[in-house]
Amino acid sequence: MRYLLYFILAFCLWLLLTLSVHLDHIIAGVVVALLSTIIFGGYFTTRPIKFLQLHRIFWFVVYIPVFIWYMIKANIDVAYRALHPQRPIRPGIVKIRTMLKTDIAKVFLANSITLTPGTMTCEIDGEFLYIHWIWVESSEIDEASKIIARRFEKYLRRIFE
Repeated sequence: MRYLLYFILAFCLWLLLTLSVHLDHIIAGVVVALLSTIIFGGYFTTRPIKFLQLHRIFWFVVYIPVFIWYMIKANIDVAYRALHPQRPIRPGIVKIRTMLKTDIAKVFLANSITLTPGTMTCEIDGEFLYIHWIWVESSEIDEASKIIARRFEKYLRRIFE
């Protein structure tokens, strides 16, 4: 039952990402959802049914444009830094603390951080994440956590915990 639910969720995600109902896209979606379910199904939460709760779906739908907004802002910032004659970068690895408790929520946070240009998650270690940051604004754990992670955590907590 659990794997069937993973397959359905993966296929729905495929449909949301492709926004296409052409037969070739649907077949590709079935194949991708099936393969990802077979390969990664054992790594997901033991209670996948909770992700079909309406309030979790609502917050996931709310999270997508928020994430896209931060990704666009970060793209503009990185483009500015790349095109600026002095290359204004101050790279470093910072340690941040996450308020999220479940592994799947931490993975989504790490991926959201990595998919936002200018930051990349290097490691997840319990409640801490190590982030490579193109412009280190603060190396203090709480301040860096606030700048990098809090904007995503408030949504991810509602989705996954």
